[in-house]
Amino acid sequence: MTDFDLVVIGGGINGAGIARDAAGRGLKVVLFEQSDLASGTSSASSKLIHGGLRYLEHGALRLVRAALGEREVLLRMAPHLIRPLRFVLPLGATSRSPAVLRLGLFIYDLIGRREILPGTRTLDLIGDEAGQPLRPRFQRAYEYSDCFADDARLVVLNALDAAERGAAIRTRTRCVRAERGDVWRLVLNARGGREEVTARVLVNAAGAWVETVAETVLRQAPQRRRLRLDQGSHIVVRRLYDHERAYILQAADGRVVFAIPFQRDFTLIGTTDRSFAGDPAGVAPTGEEIDYLCGVINAYFRATIVAADVVWAFAGVRALYDDRARKPQDLGRDFALVLDKSFGEAPLLTVYGGKLTTYRRLAEEALAVLSRFLPQARPWTAKSPLPGGGFVYDGLPALVARMQRNWPFLPDDHLWRLVRAYGTRVEAVLGAARRLDDLGQRFGADLTATEVRYLMTKEWARTADDVLWRRSKLGLRFSAAQRAALERFMAAENG
Repeated sequence: MTDFDLVVIGGGINGAGIARDAAGRGLKVVLFEQSDLASGTSSASSKLIHGGLRYLEHGALRLVRAALGEREVLLRMAPHLIRPLRFVLPLGATSRSPAVLRLGLFIYDLIGRREILPGTRTLDLIGDEAGQPLRPRFQRAYEYSDCFADDARLVVLNALDAAERGAAIRTRTRCVRAERGDVWRLVLNARGGREEVTARVLVNAAGAWVETVAETVLRQAPQRRRLRLDQGSHIVVRRLYDHERAYILQAADGRVVFAIPFQRDFTLIGTTDRSFAGDPAGVAPTGEEIDYLCGVINAYFRATIVAADVVWAFAGVRALYDDRARKPQDLGRDFALVLDKSFGEAPLLTVYGGKLTTYRRLAEEALAVLSRFLPQARPWTAKSPLPGGGFVYDGLPALVARMQRNWPFLPDDHLWRLVRAYGTRVEAVLGAARRLDDLGQRFGADLTATEVRYLMTKEWARTADDVLWRRSKLGLRFSAAQRAALERFMAAENG
């Protein structure tokens, strides 16, 4: 008899998605994350739920089709975290001809299985507001649909749903050794204490650390490396334009760069592709990458930006399955699930690659691979909303209006932020508050003690960074003094 049916190592989007799916099938599940949920690549993405238009030119039709099919599934699952977004693709000054681009967008629409998202159209940039911030030489564009997501909160809500279905979510818990026999025996380090647990099946979903875990924790014999690490960096600047559409810009080197409305007052710009070596925990944008992103923006926009205009820069390490592609930008974004099972030994499933958009499908496929070792149950996640997402995909304004009637003392911007983060669970965050003072200390922006306590008790937040950069992006609006005050408050609450 084991403590758990399934143990998952890694609290990124893939690990949280697998834990949620497995818990919903009635399995006894535990997830171990050495730091905070989404503390790695899953909070450092371009934050897009998309098919990956540029992957078509690499022939990745299967991946694009699968990802496109997930856009509206995820939009219905989490309409508070995910929103439709129109992308403007300016024509001109590019090696790709308009005819080739239009063909690609035709295929994108054709295989997209759209019921909600509108298709592609041609824009006259001279008369359309999308042309106003661009340089005059850009006179035509194509416009198509994808979605934008709060990536780190998507991870947290998958973990929260897993927990509410019976999973144990153990953050800041490092698995230091795993002994493999007919069951797994894991030795853990949690806040300096030693623990041991047993499990029937182990999933290594450690992302950029997946081979480190394999070598140092699972002590697998060295094999041909299947993992290639790729650094992607982003910058955030003050808002470059007034409308709510995004731009997809073709760089001179053939890459594409996104410019996306972000957190109301900012523009998110990214990403880069460069090979990475070293400890993924130490990844940071380079000056060269920042200059590159500024240069692409300056080639398209009337306003120019330089490194000094960057208010936030972040980088993540993509853990890509090594398909022997020569350039980082040519590496596939598909996932691979590698099962290791010998007679008399407990099963091990290793997760390579993947992307934010396809995490739910990855989890389903992982459970299908493991079905002969675990009690079977039907897939269920496609039509089950994440916590707070139990309303129609276009029902956010109606939900905000309802919340305004319940908490009329809250400023509109504050309430909109809460609803976009928590959906229908705003009621659990605000509780019985009847005036602003009931929400307690205000740390900065509109963050209150009541919300922080909710994040600590329900969403595993333990530090100011957990709150300001993963549970929210309020770090963009906090001073050093405000952040220090929040850190002191949370330390006192943690005891």
